[in-house]
Amino acid sequence: MTGKAKNGSGKNGNGLPAYQRIQKVIRERIAAGELTTGDVVESERELARIHGVSLMTARHALSSLEQEGLVERRRGAGTFIAAPKIHFNKLTSYTEQMASRGLATSAKVLVSKVIDSDQEICARLGLPPMSRLVKIQRLRLAAGEPFAHETCYLSADEFQDLAAAPLGRDSLFSILQRTYNVELAHADEEVDATAADPATADLLGIPRKSPLLRIRQIIYSSKGKATIYALCLYRSDRHNLTIRRYR
Repeated sequence: MTGKAKNGSGKNGNGLPAYQRIQKVIRERIAAGELTTGDVVESERELARIHGVSLMTARHALSSLEQEGLVERRRGAGTFIAAPKIHFNKLTSYTEQMASRGLATSAKVLVSKVIDSDQEICARLGLPPMSRLVKIQRLRLAAGEPFAHETCYLSADEFQDLAAAPLGRDSLFSILQRTYNVELAHADEEVDATAADPATADLLGIPRKSPLLRIRQIIYSSKGKATIYALCLYRSDRHNLTIRRYR
């Protein structure tokens, strides 16, 4: 490999610190499918030899990846690719979340249609009680694995033809911005735990009554308008909810 760094602060031709160069290689191998969940990652000593860096630099690279949840280190066994997880610290689309992990996403559209009024959801969206709604239900996947069962509701009058959009391959956030000039800004969320019913368990490929993270969201546009009501069921072994508190 060219441009080897001789110490922890060394950089190669593209200006990356040595530890970030090691991380970049590992991320690229994950994205290319060369490394998948459960695969062994080279040891600190092996990484130091391969990349021409100090043992401390290789250790720093793996420690940072472990903090991000990309790898897990098992005492006496080695370092392994961790099951992908999503950290809920910022309002981003599912596609954006997984892209930040270097993972390709896909979706199976289960329902995409206009439905008659649901008064509870209309109330959450600030719509008249008899308003029609677009209902979008998708199974969200990353790296070929099912991650979440997601149901979204929007105003059918405001988002005409949304049900016909390519929701299997495009981010809903992107479609709203590109087609309807709606930019999403923030969300109010209710978070709790629930158990997988038979249908959801089958979709997510988990045992029935497995724990799920349930998040109900009202997502607002940059103009302060309630735009999406979303009900998302996430595999609890694939998602972390991280909260920062200040005093």
